[in-house]
Amino acid sequence: MTSLASAGSRAAILLVATALLAGSAAQLRGTSARAVAPPPPFAATTSTTAARAARPKAHATPAVPAALTAGGLSLRAGPVAVPLELRIPSIGVNAPVVGVGITAKNVMDAPEGRFGDPVWQQAFWYRGSAVPGAISTALIAGHIDGPRGSTAVFGQIDKLRKGDLIVVHDTRTGLDVRFSVTGSESYSLAQTTENSVLVRMYGAGPVAGTGPQRSADGLSHLAIVTCSGTFDYGLGTHDHRLAVFATRIA
Repeated sequence: MTSLASAGSRAAILLVATALLAGSAAQLRGTSARAVAPPPPFAATTSTTAARAARPKAHATPAVPAALTAGGLSLRAGPVAVPLELRIPSIGVNAPVVGVGITAKNVMDAPEGRFGDPVWQQAFWYRGSAVPGAISTALIAGHIDGPRGSTAVFGQIDKLRKGDLIVVHDTRTGLDVRFSVTGSESYSLAQTTENSVLVRMYGAGPVAGTGPQRSADGLSHLAIVTCSGTFDYGLGTHDHRLAVFATRIA
């Protein structure tokens, strides 16, 4: 899958502690409490009632799935099951999600298996990105094809169009985090090493070497990434990556 670092100093961006992920998600979910003075005794006057009615109502913070992995889990650790399902109705995707980190080659892990192995129909949430639904950026990847020319979980991802629904379902609570597709982009392997592309897919935090950061626009972003283009037998991978971008709507 897409490399997160080029040679030299950029390798440092890969060493994102999962503990930071859990902490950032909790911070995004939290709200500060404000002390409210008790109302005056007896009935409120018309003026105070009108003043209260004029106060802007606070918007509830959208629910976010709780921490998906054990605290302290290293990004160097292997894939782990997480309590999520990825649902994309328009292309018939209903996939279990696995939390992945990075390999010894400093690229995002993309587990493989023999023909018929369930891994080809699984989606891979990058544990260094945000929990899907947080006001940040979450990245989920998956294979486009498998052994013997079989179609994998994201084999039809290129058919997604603006406005299509993507749902991340929390199997523990039944919470559905709903996203709407905003667009897609095809990147060459060379382009996937550019800082602007990495930030768009992974979020600013992981690229800067920190945990997930709050989005500057205050929105919850999701990037769905898979291989595309032509398979390069010399490199052992496709020569492009297709990224579908979505923002949370509910």
